[in-house]
Amino acid sequence: MTEAFMEGEKEKQSVTLEKGKCVPCQAGARPLDGRAVEKLLGRLAEGWKVVEQHHLEKQYKFKNFRLALDFVNKIGELAEAEGHHPDIYLAWGRVKVKLWTHKINGLHTNDFVLAAKIDKL
Repeated sequence: MTEAFMEGEKEKQSVTLEKGKCVPCQAGARPLDGRAVEKLLGRLAEGWKVVEQHHLEKQYKFKNFRLALDFVNKIGELAEAEGHHPDIYLAWGRVKVKLWTHKINGLHTNDFVLAAKIDKL
């Protein structure tokens, strides 16, 4: 398969994630791990990393504080609409986002859905 074909497939898969909806975890849900995490990570845009099989993390860079703050506010609106809330760190020209599902203290499909949606902001 060509590199262009593979990129096109990855883009289609990320669109599927971004069109998903965060749903509350069911009782007894277990955090994702191993192959499931790697498969979902492969569907996200570049820059996301899995930290200690516990959470997703990505840093965004901006030209100034105002643009970074505007991005944080957009993430906040999205998080409220989805009912899934990331940890957000704001600094001059930088925003770091950490995602995990607190209820299960680990990664859930919702984290990958929200990550894909954040990338589209």
